Amino acid sequence: MRSPSRKAKPSVRGRADLQELRRVKDTEILATSPPELADLPAGFWDTAVVVEPVAKQPVSLRVDEDVLRWFKEQGPRYQSRMNAVLRSFMVESEKKRAR
Repeated sequence: MRSPSRKAKPSVRGRADLQELRRVKDTEILATSPPELADLPAGFWDTAVVVEPVAKQPVSLRVDEDVLRWFKEQGPRYQSRMNAVLRSFMVESEKKRAR
């Protein structure tokens, strides 16, 4: 029987390990960041605001088979994309109503 050399970290799916992130050096971040972030103007993040995600309400929803298939074909997190489409429609409807 094998003895474990280290305890496995518990899964924290969807949660950032803030202690680990605080240890990362700026040079490491720059080396691994995508190219589109390389030329951001100085002060780009100065007015950034943290937006806490809203709790989701589980529902049972009937949608057309082809609509569901299309969203699933777009890859993982299809339910989040469906929510984004609904939110976009909601925001646009509210804008029209306000006019």
